[in-house]
This record gives sequence, C-alpha cells and structure tokens, in this order.
Amino acid sequence: MNGDAHYLIGDLARLTGLTVKTVRFYSDQGLVSPADRNPAGHRRYGADAVARLELVRTLRELGLGLPVIRQVLERELALSDVAAAHAEALDVQIRVLRLRRAVLGAVAGHGSTTEELTLVHQLARLTGEERRRLVGEFLAEVFGSDGRFAGVARSLTPELPEDASAEQIEAWVELARLAGDAGFRELLRGLAADEAAESGTGGPPRPGLAVLVWELAGPAVAAGVVPTSPEAAGVVAELVDRYAGMLDAEAVGGSVRARLLARLRAMGDPRRERYVELLAVINGWAAPRSSVRVLDWAVRALRL
Repeated sequence: MNGDAHYLIGDLARLTGLTVKTVRFYSDQGLVSPADRNPAGHRRYGADAVARLELVRTLRELGLGLPVIRQVLERELALSDVAAAHAEALDVQIRVLRLRRAVLGAVAGHGSTTEELTLVHQLARLTGEERRRLVGEFLAEVFGSDGRFAGVARSLTPELPEDASAEQIEAWVELARLAGDAGFRELLRGLAADEAAESGTGGPPRPGLAVLVWELAGPAVAAGVVPTSPEAAGVVAELVDRYAGMLDAEAVGGSVRARLLARLRAMGDPRRERYVELLAVINGWAAPRSSVRVLDWAVRALRL
C-alpha cells in the first residue's frame, strides 16, 4: 500500500496490533476519522490513521484518558505539558503505593492484629514534622537534658526522605513502634545513665565501654578463642581491670565484674541493634557492624 491508499478497519488492526473492536471504538470516539467509505459502505482511513492510532495506544498505555488524548491529537494541549502533568500524578501514585506496600509488609512481617494494623497505617502516614516530634520526644526521654549526649541523639535520629522507598517506609514504621516501646525506652535510659556514670566529669572524653569491648574481645572472637579457655580468662581480667578504671568505685559500689556483666547483657539486647539497623535503612547509610558475637562472647566469658 502507498501513501495515497485507504485502509479498512481490518488493515489498521493488523498494522497497529490493535483489535478490530478497539479500532472501531476509537473511530466511533472521533480519535481517528475515516477518509471516506467504499462502495460497500465500509469505512476507509488515510495513511495518517496508522500514526494516530499508534499515538493513541501509547498514551493509553501511559494511563491518559480519552478526553485528554483527544485534546492532544487536536493540538489543544501540548504533549510536553500533558506528559509533565501525568508524570507528577504518577509520582503521587507511586508514593501512595509505596506507603501501602510498607504497611502491608509491616503487618505481614509481624503478624499484626487489626488494632496494630491501624497503628502501623497511622505511623506510615505521619508528616515530616510529626515524625520529627515523635523521635524528638523519644530521644528526649532517653537522654534527658544531658548535653554530653547531644551528638549521640543526632546520630540516632532517622530522616525519612521525601521519595522514600517501600523498604525505608517499612523500616520507619518498625523503628517508630520500637521507639514507642516502654521497655526499650527504659533499656536505653539505663544504658545512657551507665554511660554517663562511666564517662566521668571534666578532662578529655574517654572511649566508652563499647569501644573497650571491641578492642579486647573483638580480636579474641576473630581468632576463634573459646570463652572458657585460659586465653579468654586473660582477656576478661584485662577487661574487668580497665573497666574498673572507668568507674568511681565509691559511687558505684558492689562488684565491678557483676556490674560489667549486667552492662554487657543490656548492651546485647537485640532491640538496641535492631534500632541501629533500621536507622541505617531509613537514612540510606551502610549497614552497621554487628556487635552480637563480640558481646555474646564477652558475656559468656565473664560468667565463668
């Protein structure tokens, strides 16, 4: 067929990949008009009909409605303006779908009740200001007004991006639920109080207990030292001795070894590490180094 040829509906269907029914529908809607009719009364279309139908099909696949497509075809609307508006609408739909995916993922992952489903949905829909207020109240309760923990509080603050992925939203929901856990708040308050007692007053800042445990127990774990071995006993003795140097013996009282064991058990609470893992996901940070093995080793060695 040449450029002057006229196509029947069946021809257009074959050339565009649309069904005959669809081509007829678009023709009835005025999106593509016949040039004339053949002696049998069948509609015939010019060569431009193929290009128009291909454009209609593309715009439909992109989600545009027929009224808008008609305006584009009649040049009442610029295609670039339509594309920009539609892209913006799709961005909104994508954010909504991410939110729904995150809520469903959180519910599926935790076997939530109907009441928890409502809570999860509410947490996922919080505005940026509401999220900051929730986290701010949580951190204020944990660290109080102690200025020494200002940097720590900032490092523990989640910043959910505007274009957050479903994974980030799901992580935010779990972190928010964790922040609302009274037991977890009490755990962190105790850890912060112990850290404050061990940091002393005045003078240059000293490495905390977590740094000390990694320094001494970390190499032992990496080397495969058994917690019940004589070599482990030597590590424990140095750990207890150096930890004692971090304390005000009169203020603390009791056994240094027993206090150290209680501290490490609290530090090894899985909720503490989970919070840090979720924080990394939300803020787009690299996955944090796990302290589970090192803390577990130190606890087992101290119990002997």
